[in-house]
Amino acid sequence: MDALTALLLLVHLIPVSTAKNGASSKSRKRIMPDPVTEPPGTDPVYEALLYCNIPSVAERSMEGHAPHHFKLVSVHVFIRHGDRYPLYVIPKTKRPEIDCTLVANRKPYHPKLDAFVSHMLKGSGASFESPLHSLPLFPNHPLCEMGELTQTGVVQHLQNGQLLRDIYLKKHKLLPNDWSTDQLYLETTGKSRTLQSGLALLYGFLPDFDWKKIYFRHQPSALFCSGNCYCPVRNQYLEKEQRRQYLLRLKNSQLERAYGEMAKIVDVPTKQLRAANPIDSMLCHFCHNVSFPCTRNGCIDMEHFRVIKTHQIEDERERREKKLYLGYALLGAHPILNQTIGRMQRAAEGRKEETFALYSAHDVTLSPVLSALGLTEARFPRFAARLIFELWQDGEKPREHSVRILYNGVDVTFHTSFCQDYHRRSPKPMCPLENLVRFVRRDMFVALGSSSTNYYDACHREGF
Repeated sequence: MDALTALLLLVHLIPVSTAKNGASSKSRKRIMPDPVTEPPGTDPVYEALLYCNIPSVAERSMEGHAPHHFKLVSVHVFIRHGDRYPLYVIPKTKRPEIDCTLVANRKPYHPKLDAFVSHMLKGSGASFESPLHSLPLFPNHPLCEMGELTQTGVVQHLQNGQLLRDIYLKKHKLLPNDWSTDQLYLETTGKSRTLQSGLALLYGFLPDFDWKKIYFRHQPSALFCSGNCYCPVRNQYLEKEQRRQYLLRLKNSQLERAYGEMAKIVDVPTKQLRAANPIDSMLCHFCHNVSFPCTRNGCIDMEHFRVIKTHQIEDERERREKKLYLGYALLGAHPILNQTIGRMQRAAEGRKEETFALYSAHDVTLSPVLSALGLTEARFPRFAARLIFELWQDGEKPREHSVRILYNGVDVTFHTSFCQDYHRRSPKPMCPLENLVRFVRRDMFVALGSSSTNYYDACHREGF
């Protein structure tokens, strides 16, 4: 059996008799290339499967790994919401029939799912920053609404929370049993899927989910830029990046042919089909093992999916090479990284507030942060992706603090632009906190190639 067939079997996309060689689930948990377990070339179906992040056996992770004399001081978690229903509909086709109620006898399942639902039903008086209090606390529509979190998405984050609880609470005692509200910092955008993902992770993470202690702040911007969102130069970088995307698409005759075929199938102009971003809906079909839509003119098929997904991968590759996105990412990620190092510095000084921070966010939140950190080989954020910053104190030198950065359980600290050189010079398994602080306060602006020394000047510099 070839590797692609084995991968398809994992989500039952093709029926065959019992396999002799099943594909290892461990191969689906990498973010950096692994020549042993990954296909020899870029396989769009394999990449799509990674993106789905279908809950399976407990994954191996490197969170919380440190020499015995190091003490964990604080943890800062950035997540993408879990699996969701599409944001777009393919014109003139039936929406995929996905049930967004949470039920015990449907896969994927988590042992805490029933208790999670019961607990959310008691949260009608939860104290959240406006307008979050108007959002539902868990998904509950028999036919999902657009963008709604699915049962898969809830299970993904219950699983994330359980994993982090075993490491950070049971092993490292990050929070005391009588933890208080001010030891958590919780922030989410105003979408139900991000609030619900955050609640699912917290329910899996906290030993005592007490509604009186849970307070989510509302973040209006997907960049989590708070009061620092106005940045004209960032927007100019984004416009140039969007132009690059457009020109790459024009050059891809295979992609245009696929869009043309799909437009004929659904009987709309190609321009209208393209504007409906069909890959968003097709990924939902793929991740949930639902057949692609058909009309009397034919069916959208796996080859169309493969062509569009391949173009996405090529687009990411060119994006890294042209580096226009990097300019956008450095300015887009600066406010949230600056906020994070401020929290870390206060924790290093001995402050006990905001020991655990959680940002429940989107792919467009995590992607700029990953790029800004220099993690060029990191895959595009999958459903329920997690990016974690750990702050550690050296027990032998208590004044020294170090950071570890992990993406989906993989230690990527020494892949970051600010810690690659340190890794070559030092045997320590972590990066000094000062390196991260210096990167955010100074080197991010140097990387832009400008003389600016602060965020405001970098955002408003003339002649860009």
